[in-house]
Amino acid sequence: MKPIIPVKIISGKLEINYAALIDSGADFCIFDGGIGEYLGLDVKKGIPMIFSGIQGATESKAYLHEVGLSIGGREYQTIAGFSFEISPRGFGVLGQKGFFDIFLGLRV
Repeated sequence: MKPIIPVKIISGKLEINYAALIDSGADFCIFDGGIGEYLGLDVKKGIPMIFSGIQGATESKAYLHEVGLSIGGREYQTIAGFSFEISPRGFGVLGQKGFFDIFLGLRV
């Protein structure tokens, strides 16, 4: 079984429920570009970043944006990548920056 959890991604007053894979090997959080557009982001106006791994190609481009993540009923502000070069039918990825680093030192 894969470690997939429900998350809510939030931008302004817009939000979307999404399934995300917890991936300790991923450098950052990344979601399909269509999710960013749904949230009203001008995806390609974000900070560009080259990545590889999940999409099968050697290098692809993501665009970083500040968004909210709601996990287990708690909301966190984070930076996430949005890419049009990953499968829109796959899962989002929760990685080191933007997910794991949020929980360092967090007391539950």
